[in-house]
Amino acid sequence: MTSHLLTFLLSATTATTVLAQTPTLQVSLTGIQHDRGSMRVGLYSDPMTFRKEAQAVSIQQVPAQPGTATVSFSALPPGRYAIMAYHDEDGNGELNRRFGMFPTEGYGLSNNPTVSGPPAFEDSAFEVVAGESPTSVRIDIRY
Repeated sequence: MTSHLLTFLLSATTATTVLAQTPTLQVSLTGIQHDRGSMRVGLYSDPMTFRKEAQAVSIQQVPAQPGTATVSFSALPPGRYAIMAYHDEDGNGELNRRFGMFPTEGYGLSNNPTVSGPPAFEDSAFEVVAGESPTSVRIDIRY
């Protein structure tokens, strides 16, 4: 075998091993009431940017459907994350709120905490661990 072929084979094997160990996160959104609009799911890794969608690690969007919808985040570095999801019924790309505080569209958080006031990252935080893929999270959408 030539040294170039051997180097290629070793590189391909290493890349495959790294990809196989890269965690995937599967998120199930339950309790969706209807099919108007879409479900938006924001993944956050920094407590200071939690709930600021423009600063999310990643955003997934799927059409709304009554019951349950699922989204996946792949190739995540291991770490601590939190999720905020909402039913964007009117398609404006943001969670509508009454008086700027009270959600008027369905929403949910990882760990399904009971909150009064703005939700905290720590209440919704969970770990994504290398080698334990996929991590699964279930979020109840509350209206």
